[in-house]
Amino acid sequence: MTNPTLQFGLLLFPDVTQLDLTGPYEVLARVPGAKLHLLWKDRAPVRSDTGMTILPTATLAESPALDLLLVPGGPGVHALMTDDEVLAFIADRTRAVRWLVGICTGTLVLGAAGLLKGRSAGTHWNSRHYLPRFGADPSERRVEVDGSLFTGGGVTAGIDVALRVAAEIGGADLAKLIQLAIEYDPEPPFDAGTPQKAGKELTEGLLARMTARMAERDAAVEAAVTRLTLGSHSPAPEG
Repeated sequence: MTNPTLQFGLLLFPDVTQLDLTGPYEVLARVPGAKLHLLWKDRAPVRSDTGMTILPTATLAESPALDLLLVPGGPGVHALMTDDEVLAFIADRTRAVRWLVGICTGTLVLGAAGLLKGRSAGTHWNSRHYLPRFGADPSERRVEVDGSLFTGGGVTAGIDVALRVAAEIGGADLAKLIQLAIEYDPEPPFDAGTPQKAGKELTEGLLARMTARMAERDAAVEAAVTRLTLGSHSPAPEG
């Protein structure tokens, strides 16, 4: 028997963090019956925040009805948080999706679309404090599941989130097979992947390098919250 097609939409946008997108893509592409769509406003090449160029496979207007919608993170989310076209697309498609996924700071875009109120959600550790601005209960878990909403920590956590989604779709054995197939068995050479493990000095040093970006994020979140408060966007029902 042929597996029915599952339509998975992954948002692609300028200044995306490519691993936020490509890590989950590698997992979700191995779900039986899945058809993946890299979605953006047009089909022109999209440059990631570190210079990798990725081609969209469909425009937002061309997107089919979706079973899953995934929003990755990166500095490009600053523009998305007040982008009427993108937020309207997310809100519209979320009414019907079975699985809604936010990777890293992509979760903030879901908040800007009005989809986090009363939900538990995670994001990159340096942006977790923004989540209550969108009515969310911030989670420190690497993977957080609240009903149909799947979120988690930053960048590499996207692989873990996608494996959890795969388990939800096809069971734990499927997720384990995918994990084995991609040999996802991380043994990092250094134990510095969270502020708690990295320590105060290293964490403060990184944050000092990110001062300008975080100032941009402060402004973007403020604008997004103001937009929601003024009622320029009607959020989709919670799933």
